Amino acid sequence: MANSASLPEINLSGHWNVSEVVHQIKSLPSLCELVSGADACFRIDCSKIRSIDMRGLQVLYVWMQCVSLRGFTSELINVPKGMHQTIKRLGLEKCFLI
Repeated sequence: MANSASLPEINLSGHWNVSEVVHQIKSLPSLCELVSGADACFRIDCSKIRSIDMRGLQVLYVWMQCVSLRGFTSELINVPKGMHQTIKRLGLEKCFLI
């Protein structure tokens, strides 16, 4: 998490592809953890994501939608060029406002 003067951050890293996404889910806070927090908005730092495919984007998008239903907002920050290209190639620009 970031310091108290800024929005809290979730830092993602590694490979978010079909073979690794099950392990990467653990880096996302559970909905229970978010409900107990005071901030209703947070940033998802993607700078250390090494690769991502459709499966990884699906997991990230579904998680973001679930927390949205709980009243939280989130934004992707520091999106690597490769991740941005994958989002664009798959036509998911409207799903991930970056």
